[in-house]
Amino acid sequence: MKKNIFLYLFVFAALIALYLVVSGGKMSEEKDAKIQKLNGQVDTYKDSVQGLQLKVLDMQYFSLENNDDALAYYEHLDIEDPARYIADKLLETNESSGNNPLIPYEGMDGDFKLNKIKIMNHKWIIADFSDGKYWGEVLLRYELKDDMGVDFTLIDHLLYTRSN
Repeated sequence: MKKNIFLYLFVFAALIALYLVVSGGKMSEEKDAKIQKLNGQVDTYKDSVQGLQLKVLDMQYFSLENNDDALAYYEHLDIEDPARYIADKLLETNESSGNNPLIPYEGMDGDFKLNKIKIMNHKWIIADFSDGKYWGEVLLRYELKDDMGVDFTLIDHLLYTRSN
């Protein structure tokens, strides 16, 4: 009788061990498949990130911050971020009451004010303006003087028409 109990315990332990080996193998295969799938996703994301980085570099091509030749014009001035300084000076033109003096249109639904500014190089700025309902863009020439003053000159402009 004692022999049978040990035999049954041995068979039961062997069955448990066999179950653990088989289930461990299946779990390992599932984990390997999941790792392979995630590696494929990582490669896809790397390609996406690389594509986005190229897109960002392309969008930054016409910008003062990334144009060393244009920034060289401001080396003699003690300005940490010339683009931010010029943008701030341009936004100060919004502070006057009524329409911004650089915008050659009268606001129809309020006053036209500059919104978004892109400083392209050491001479040109493109800016978006709006009165809340109507919008347009202006191309400006600017000159940063040695006394830190900035002169803005309107080169061209457009107002988008609403089609209803």
